[in-house]
Order: sequence, then structure tokens, then C-alpha cells
Amino acid sequence: MLLDSYINLSYLVGAIAFVWGLRLLASPDSARRGNIWAAVGMVIGIIATLIKPMTQGDNNYIWIVLGIIIGGIAGWLAAKRIKMTAMPQMVSVFNGLGGACAGVLAMAELIKYYDGSVFMQTGQLGIALFALLVGSVSFTGSMLAFGKLEGLVKDKNVILPKHNVINIILLAATLILSVWLLLEGQQAGITFALVFLILALIYGFSFVAPIGGADMPVVISLLNSFTGLSAAAAGLIYNNQIMLVGGILVGAAGTILTVLMCQAMNRSLANVIIGGFGTAGPTKGGGETGDQVVKEATFNDTAIQLYYANSVMFVPGYGLAVAQAQKVVKELDDLLEANGVDVKYAIHPVAGRMPGHMNVLLAEADVPYPKLLDLEEANSAIKDTDTVVIVGANDVVNPAALDEPGSPIYGMPVLEVWNAKNTLVLKRSMSPGYAGIPNPLFFHQKNRMLFGDAKDSLQKIVQEVKNM
Repeated sequence: MLLDSYINLSYLVGAIAFVWGLRLLASPDSARRGNIWAAVGMVIGIIATLIKPMTQGDNNYIWIVLGIIIGGIAGWLAAKRIKMTAMPQMVSVFNGLGGACAGVLAMAELIKYYDGSVFMQTGQLGIALFALLVGSVSFTGSMLAFGKLEGLVKDKNVILPKHNVINIILLAATLILSVWLLLEGQQAGITFALVFLILALIYGFSFVAPIGGADMPVVISLLNSFTGLSAAAAGLIYNNQIMLVGGILVGAAGTILTVLMCQAMNRSLANVIIGGFGTAGPTKGGGETGDQVVKEATFNDTAIQLYYANSVMFVPGYGLAVAQAQKVVKELDDLLEANGVDVKYAIHPVAGRMPGHMNVLLAEADVPYPKLLDLEEANSAIKDTDTVVIVGANDVVNPAALDEPGSPIYGMPVLEVWNAKNTLVLKRSMSPGYAGIPNPLFFHQKNRMLFGDAKDSLQKIVQEVKNM
């Protein structure tokens, strides 16, 4: 009994570490410490859980230790070697594996239930089915999201005609079968439980299939909340407080983030799921460009324009992540600041491929957090900015979102960079962004284009500024 008390106390300490870590993760300045606190809470929870079987007379320590060693090495190597550009893909994979873990635990209990090894009351059976459903959806959905982000899967190859109708039918069939399994109990048999598992896995894949473009960060956060819910359900199955609390925190945080991002995009979650930005279907509107002329900039002219400006604002996008140009941007920032230029950064909520992608990149380059402006702050400051430099961003600075009703991104709040005195776009080519639509900004009278790799272009600008 005394050992049980110490275990429960350890769970409480671990839960507090989770909460405090989550609190610190709210700011880039303290995110690193928050990650450490959350890791400490996880270690405490694992140790307490390893001790708990001693009170019950059985354990599988050899298998547990092997799992910890293999998983720990794999996770460490993945995190160590992953490039910052592929961070969204890693998040998707890890999130999917978390959902798969909860699903496996639920399926293991259901197998024992149907072969008569254990007894479950109706509520316990419902929790197990819920964990299996949500965990399976999170797994296959996250794996497909990984494939899309990695460029291994094209939207057009996974979308079927009337795909949203297919999704509704799949979801209805899965929910009806779950209710039937719940009502029938052990009489249903393991075969129908396996059918339920297969349907859930298929639905998870099909659910993410029609979603793409600017909606991917929303989908990633939504799938993250699914994983948290499945982990919480698994915690209920095993009466494990730390798993329950951790799952609830992840589920709640993912849900809140999803809602906030939908609000930032001026869309409902249902609209995101049913009608994604930039899916494989044909686009309408999106800012027809016709035969308009693009005005190109030179490195010398750009350096002079930035060096003698009163204020400069950088708009980072996925192209900055691809080029790994964040540290060169910071170097240019330092040079401009030394000459009295006020430098800020405009961060759009869905810039990049996952929530907070740009914040992570700029934090890696030691850009001070107060310099990062959110959407509303940036739009207020842009009209007084001499030059806005767009580094690899596209859809989040597209004026079609405001003045092209036929555009797939119409109604989405964007950074209104055209209100600045001048704009400069660093881009490899004139190709459209992830939403798959052209950008009229490239032809705006205030805009200049600087083509090439963002890192290489910025390095040449830095050299020109140093020579002044």
C-alpha cells in the first residue's frame, strides 16, 4: 500500500511537470525549458509505471527494456538527423506512432475480451473501441500527411470522385459498427472487431486524402489532438493516471490550437475538412495574371534599398525552411540594425507546414521573440514599413484572398504586404505556392522579384551590405 502511494505521488509530480512544460511551450523564449520539463515528467511517469507491476506480482521487464532501448535510439537518431525543413514530417510520423500505440493497446484488450480472458463492462468496452477508432484514424491519417508533406503522395492520386460523400459513408459505417459491437458485447466476436479496425484505418487515410494546401498545419494539429484523446482512453483502460493526464493535455492543446488556427484562417473546422485550400481539384480565380510584366531586382539595388531604409520587415515562409536561410536572415538583420534600421518579422499562423514552423526556425537562428509580429500586429505595422522582404512565402501574402471571390483561399486573412512602400519577393521561380494558385503580388507595381535560392540570394545581399 505504501508503494502504491509513492507511485500515485510520482504520477502527480509527473503530471505537474507536464502542465508546467506545456505552459513554457507557449513562448519560443521558454519552449526549450518547457520541452525539458515535459521530458522529466515523462521519465517520472515511466519509472513509476515500471515499479507498479511489482505490486501485482507480474512483469515483462525484458520486453519493456528492449522496447525502451529500440524506441529511444530510433527517436534520438531521428531527431538528431532530421533537417529543419522536414520537421513537419517528423511530427506527423511521431504523432501517428502515438496513435498506433494507443490503438494496439486497445486491440490487445479487445482480443482478450473476445476470447474470454478478461471481462469488460459496457463502459470499458466503449472506451476500448473509442481508443481503437481514434488511434487508428490518427495513425493512417498522420502517415498520409507525412507522405504529402514529403512529396511522396500527390493529392490527385488519392482523391476519388465525391470523396467527401465517401468519407461520410465510411464514418457512418464505422460508427454504426462500433455501436453494434458495444450492444452485442462478447457475442459479436473478434472477426467484427477486426472489421472495425480495418474500417477505422481506411477512414483515417480517406479523411486526410482530400485535404491539402494551406490546410495541412490545421490537419496536423487536429490529428495531434486525436492522438491525445486515444492516449487518454488507453489510460482509462489501464487505470494509468499519467497516461490519462498526458493524453488529456495533448488532446486539449491540439484541439485549442486547431480552433485558433481555424479562426486565424477565418474558416470553420468543418469547412477545412470538407473544402480544403489547394486540394487536387481545379482552382477557380486565384488572381489571373495574364501577360503582366515582372520587375526584377539586383543584389546591389536590394542591398542599398535595405541598408538606407528606416524599417524593414521579413516575411518567412516554407521556402526559407527549404533553403535553411534563417541564420543568413539573422545576419542581415544584425547588419541592418547596426545601421539604425528597425527590423521586424511578420509571422502568419499557417506559414510553413506545421503550427509554429516559422517561430521554430527563427528561434533556431536566435531571433529575439519581441521582433516576431503576429498577423494583426504585422498588418498594422506594414503600412509604415519601407520594405517588406518575402522569403519563400506565397499563399500567406496573396491578395487574391481579399479580392478574388472565386479563389480557393478567398476569405483567408493574409499579410497585406502590398500596403508597404516597397516589397521584395525572394523566390526560385514564378511557380504557385502550396495552394496551387498564382499570386498577383508578383506583378504589383511596388514589388520586385529576386529569383534564386533564398540562402544564396541573402548571402549575396549580406556581402553587398558589408561592402557599403
